[in-house]
Amino acid sequence: MAFDPDLLPLAGFAALMVAAAVVDVRRLVIPNGLVAALCVLWLLHNEGTRGMPEPMALAALAGAALALAGGAVLFARGMIGGGDVKLFAAAALWTGAGALPAFLVATALIGGALALVFLSPLGPRLVALRHAGPAPAGSGGGVPAGSIQIPYGAAIAAAALILTIPPYFR
Repeated sequence: MAFDPDLLPLAGFAALMVAAAVVDVRRLVIPNGLVAALCVLWLLHNEGTRGMPEPMALAALAGAALALAGGAVLFARGMIGGGDVKLFAAAALWTGAGALPAFLVATALIGGALALVFLSPLGPRLVALRHAGPAPAGSGGGVPAGSIQIPYGAAIAAAALILTIPPYFR
């Protein structure tokens, strides 16, 4: 089997998604640099020999813009974090517009399972690990005392990986 250089951006995508999930679980923050790197890698990937045709790329951009707009509404209502919105939009580039509904459903299902873990007896231990380090800048503002914050970036990353990676290996 020959080495396929077009898979390098895909490997970078996977690494950045895992990094975003880990950082979000530990600090409830998704760094802007990770989101920007995901977008740049998508552009590089589409410049490769197996890049998307232009109409598909434009549809992916439109889907990501739609995801960003919808996420902005949820953010404005305090229902989701800003980093989660940006990560979801960047991941929507990779999944493509056609998979956006499946991506939304997969993220919701994985996020629900993650919420159940945080509500289980394991949840307080996970939260305690998070509070063992310094508090992230800007986190916790406006969050009611005693509430549990779910690192939804982990659900977004898992759903994006599940929907994006397998088609390349069929």
